[in-house]
Amino acid sequence: MHSPSVSAPDLRRIRAGFSLSTALSICLIAGFVAAPASAQDGAATGMATAQEQADRPDPAHFEDGEENENDGADLGQRPAETAPQDTVDLPPGQIAGEDQIAFEADTLSYDSPSDTVTASGNVVLRSGDRSVRADRVTWNRNSGEILANGRVRFVDENGNQLFSDSVTLTNEFEAGAMENLLLALRQGGRLAAETGSRAADGTVELERAAYTACAVTTPEGCDKAPSWRITADRVTYDPSDSRVSFRNAYLELFGARILPLPGLAIRTDGGPVAGFLVPDLRLSKSNGLEVSGSYYWRLGPNRDATLSAYLFTEALPMVSGQYRQLADKGAFQITGYGTYSRRISSLTGNRVGERDFRGYVFANGQFQFDPNWSVTGSARRASDRTFLRRYDISRDDRLRSTINVERIDQNSYLSIAGWATQTLRLGADLGQVPLALPAIDYRHRLADPLLGGKVELQANSLAILRSDGQDTQRAFARAKWDMRRITGLGQLVTLTGLVRGDVYHSSDNALTETALYRGNPGWETRGIAVAALDVEWPLVGEFLGGQQVLTPRVQFAASPPIRNLAIPNEDSRAIDLEDSNLFALNRFPGYDRVEDGARVTYGLDWQLRAPGWDVNTTVGQTYRLDKDPGVFVDGTGLSERVSDVVGRTQVRFRDFVKLTHRFRLDKDNLAVRRNEIDATVGSARTYAEIGYLRLNRDITQVEDLQDREELRAAARVAFRTYWSVFGSGVFNLTNRDEDPMLGSDGFQPIRTRLGVAYEDDCLEMGLTWRRDYLDTGDAQRGDTFQVYFALRNLGFR
Repeated sequence: MHSPSVSAPDLRRIRAGFSLSTALSICLIAGFVAAPASAQDGAATGMATAQEQADRPDPAHFEDGEENENDGADLGQRPAETAPQDTVDLPPGQIAGEDQIAFEADTLSYDSPSDTVTASGNVVLRSGDRSVRADRVTWNRNSGEILANGRVRFVDENGNQLFSDSVTLTNEFEAGAMENLLLALRQGGRLAAETGSRAADGTVELERAAYTACAVTTPEGCDKAPSWRITADRVTYDPSDSRVSFRNAYLELFGARILPLPGLAIRTDGGPVAGFLVPDLRLSKSNGLEVSGSYYWRLGPNRDATLSAYLFTEALPMVSGQYRQLADKGAFQITGYGTYSRRISSLTGNRVGERDFRGYVFANGQFQFDPNWSVTGSARRASDRTFLRRYDISRDDRLRSTINVERIDQNSYLSIAGWATQTLRLGADLGQVPLALPAIDYRHRLADPLLGGKVELQANSLAILRSDGQDTQRAFARAKWDMRRITGLGQLVTLTGLVRGDVYHSSDNALTETALYRGNPGWETRGIAVAALDVEWPLVGEFLGGQQVLTPRVQFAASPPIRNLAIPNEDSRAIDLEDSNLFALNRFPGYDRVEDGARVTYGLDWQLRAPGWDVNTTVGQTYRLDKDPGVFVDGTGLSERVSDVVGRTQVRFRDFVKLTHRFRLDKDNLAVRRNEIDATVGSARTYAEIGYLRLNRDITQVEDLQDREELRAAARVAFRTYWSVFGSGVFNLTNRDEDPMLGSDGFQPIRTRLGVAYEDDCLEMGLTWRRDYLDTGDAQRGDTFQVYFALRNLGFR
């Protein structure tokens, strides 16, 4: 079987647009197929008669550049009609034990007067990790020059493939001058040129060349023009560092020349190289037209830096920088932004005073000193409350800085941490924002030598400081015992016992607005004991062609009265009954509040796994044996003897439908107190997402549990092969009677977005329109337009 040719017109089309012909696509995918014929690599100088071996593997069955393990072996007797016309001595030095060139061919001839060897028909030459395939090879023994012509493919020691009409080689198998060539790089990317040469060290020099990292065929093998390419008068490829350098280069997008790229150099292996990144373009209400550009420095194999500049028509320029480094024990990065503009009021958001520095810094890192000890930290700080939103850097309403030293082994855990928070909410009192330092937590797990369960010991301390608010210090010690057993009928029984002793100290308690959170000032102590019995009974059966598991579950938990209200509440404020805490020993999220009394919790889990389907459902309720609701306020679902009904359902159909529904129903009238839906329908390219949350709890005693109703929606529709349109929106559906502070009329758009995008294997670009409906200080509501552009496999983005 003969391989298809790579003609000069084919390569001219590649240079013009990289639209490879079907023949070249086959060459790149399957490699050239050569008829097996070989010269023997014998021990003595000279060449024996070529012979055929019946069980020799077909070279077409090997990947491009892969060595045939039988190369150089005796090939057996070849049919007489294709025997070589003459016997040929190998050049001096080409003997067994030294570098030598093994070759295969349909026919072989020798011209004595010119001392020239000519191999024709599916010629294959190999030397070490290099190989050449061609229609015809001429070997001038006097000059040592080897000339390969016709459908030439040269594979070098790095796995790069060079396709050309003709290649000149030396008897050391080094490629020299080439014409009308295509270089397919092993790491990805293709270079085409009219002429070129390859030096002994593997460096390739190309004239009037073009480069692209895009695929030139579809997965089905059809021709595809690349989205982008770089044209240049001269291109140099250095295989030692996988670097391609361009002279007088231009970027072409869909065949149109759009951008000069002076001094461009890229790496073909995806590694970074210094240079300018693609600029961003944006138009916003707050800053007007924005143009930003970045320069990337490769400072070393383990560190780099990026400097960016931002120009605005409605604001002064801004700069940013980022430094990243990978160290022996970990990694870290530092990012900063800075500009000069008028500061804004932390209460009203209005501009006040003269122009002053405004900025933001973000740093994080992690270091692993040994298998047990590590340090993780992050720092975030902004000059004012609306800087991040004004310049569209982040929409966070608080910035947290943390430090955490951890030690983890098989049976113990130690954490020494601290965190500080900067609020970005307008009108929020900064003096009420806590600083937690230190927060220490130690846990140790050991086996119970008596009953065979597990024991976990814990010691915890926390200090919370406020500049203009309540200060609290806490320390406790806890022991928890668990034992699990499976009965003869298949029930899973879990016994749990817990004891804990707390010590608290607090001051300035009156500065906490909510009385339930204050606790008593000064020193307070508290003892806690909890016992629980949990029984699960999985029942397995077939249903709808699949398998279902029905698991009834009941839990009995009891605790003596606990002095909850005497203790400050710092970490247990946002309490709400839901499926995630239905069977928890303590439904409060933190340590400062602990549920007391006796209760029975019962529920049902159901799971179905059928072909393509996966369904999970949980539903349950709690019954308190005493009438005292303890510290639960009305609206939490736990304030009365019988709790509300909570549940969750998850449905998944293959990768097309994903649905999660959470709910809480009022125990008296089944009114929906919580209704939360998250759904995704569609494929990876065309899909719709919806998120809906309705909290109808009617809680007025604490500020952390206000009613809310919100809708989130997003969709993407793909059209043609690589194009899509997308949109999303966030809407506040809360009424004024649910939260008078919001001033909403039941439908208030918060943010909407609409755009069109193009995305293929090497290019991503699009246009996005976004509208913000709320003013936040000097971050004004209005329209924002952004053009984004990313060239993959080129180091841009």
